[in-house]
Amino acid sequence: MANNGYLGWAIANTKTCWWHDSAELGELEVGLERGAVGVTTNPYLSNLAVARHRTNWAAEIQKAIAQSANAEGKAEALMRLAVTRVAEKLMPEYERSKGERGYVCAQVNPSRAGDRECMLPMARRFHAWSPNIAVKLPATAAGLDVLEECAAEGITVAATVSFTLPQVLNIAERHRKGAARARSNGVEPGRCFSVIMIGRLDDFLREVAHDTQAAVEETDIRQAGLAVTKRAYAMYKEEGYEAVLLVAALRGAHHMTELCGAELIMSIAPAYQGTLTADNLACEERIERPVPEDAIERLRAMAEFVKAYEPDGMQPKDFISYGATQRTLGQFAEVGWNLLEKFQ
Repeated sequence: MANNGYLGWAIANTKTCWWHDSAELGELEVGLERGAVGVTTNPYLSNLAVARHRTNWAAEIQKAIAQSANAEGKAEALMRLAVTRVAEKLMPEYERSKGERGYVCAQVNPSRAGDRECMLPMARRFHAWSPNIAVKLPATAAGLDVLEECAAEGITVAATVSFTLPQVLNIAERHRKGAARARSNGVEPGRCFSVIMIGRLDDFLREVAHDTQAAVEETDIRQAGLAVTKRAYAMYKEEGYEAVLLVAALRGAHHMTELCGAELIMSIAPAYQGTLTADNLACEERIERPVPEDAIERLRAMAEFVKAYEPDGMQPKDFISYGATQRTLGQFAEVGWNLLEKFQ
């Protein structure tokens, strides 16, 4: 691995590690050279990878389409092509770390975020693709039920479409319950990666602020996701959760630099990797640096921030209707899963 500037420094000198946010194999090679130890994907990224490799994978794509009984099955089969190729690339890291690293995410149908009866069998099928698959489940009430069952069965999961402190606390608690069930039955529990889509929370709150004419500045909005994540990290350490925070949907280098030093995973898209491999960023751990209290107080004027920041800001039944959740599920369905269903 080359020096890779700030990112290389962070890997070598702190507890923070990172996953590559793309299923495209050419981009992945660069990510691995830069020190990525896992890969995040979603239906959009899976569709993009299949489309880009249409020529190379032509025979397998046509076989997947021909053997699929319905559109949902076709989407799943095509996503399998993209995800399992990434899994092969990561298998050396998975074996070297004895299952601690080297995972790739495979996300269940985002249109089924409230459907337990669909998500659990789908999770089992994804798990069977490769031992280093982390099944992505939505952090909804139904998704949390499936998460606990997966942990109990030894299936590794990544809980996604998650933006708030109540969500990640519930993720960790349900994983803890599932892991206890697994151990009581002599089963090795599945691992759990607990996602905070930090930039998508900022995006959502920015729109809320504009719509409600809230008395917050752009500098406050840029601190919102960081405030939630720093608080979540502190509570995870205090509670000793086995689940690991995975910070995704970065919107700038500040999301990495202000969390650096935390024992968590950063999901970094190729578009931001170049910035983070530069040498012009201060090499220092900032996870313990608090978000200014005055910024948090201004953000508290928005009820949607309070829901995200307070441990009891929402109950699991409220997760699926949170604005950022609905927006993200819709995007993942429309520009990801639905395109895989229509792929020709």
